[in-house]
Amino acid sequence: MKKIRSIFLNILAVTTIVVSSASVLAAEPAKTVVLVHGAFADGSSWNKVIPILQKNGLKTISVQNPLSSLKDDVDFTNRALKEAEGPVVLVGHSWGGMVITEAGENEKVKSLVYISAFAPSKGEHLHDILNDAHKVKKIPGVPGFAKPTVDEEGFIRLEEETVIKYFASDLPESEAKLIAASQGKLHKDTLDQPVSVAAWESKPSWFIVSANDNMIAPDVMRLMAKKISANTTELSTSHVPMLSKPAEVAAIILDAANSN
Repeated sequence: MKKIRSIFLNILAVTTIVVSSASVLAAEPAKTVVLVHGAFADGSSWNKVIPILQKNGLKTISVQNPLSSLKDDVDFTNRALKEAEGPVVLVGHSWGGMVITEAGENEKVKSLVYISAFAPSKGEHLHDILNDAHKVKKIPGVPGFAKPTVDEEGFIRLEEETVIKYFASDLPESEAKLIAASQGKLHKDTLDQPVSVAAWESKPSWFIVSANDNMIAPDVMRLMAKKISANTTELSTSHVPMLSKPAEVAAIILDAANSN
């Protein structure tokens, strides 16, 4: 009986230490921001936001996702988290929201920021979110993803005209063309790969809704932001607010970094 009681007390002590450590982590200001880009983009998506964060004393890591599968992107993000000095704010744009929802379970992560992004529930994949929004809730689709190009290996890309007109419509055409030229191709199989956990269930979240988005319907984002009880801000931008309004986006990330 004494042995059982001793084991129980040891387990309780370890649990208390873990819980206490998590509480301290959540209460501390963030030291690092890990930035996860979305589909049809790359790590340069954050080039206008990073200097602002660094000027405010935050270390930054921009993950270069392969976009080949959800698992691959989560693995790449976890490698970045491993080298990051915690506590960490984990930021995801667009498809990157799927990635941070799973990778955000990492104990270093204190908060999540979704930027024009998907925020799935546990066991949900991207097609689930869109099918529910468009078929069940009758939210109209958007034109940006209406005619993607799929290569013989199953990777999806956007035509330059689509990037200019829908993906980055509030950027100068020269910048939009750079995005089109350097875009990361998303494999079609990722659209049906569900997240195994939902980090937003246990960690505070922020959400930027792009009110003029033509890649993800703004009403879809509003539903997700409400579902995860996020601190929500709406910006009158296209799908890439971190490029068209970097100061405003950086302000939201800083708010998440300094929150208790």
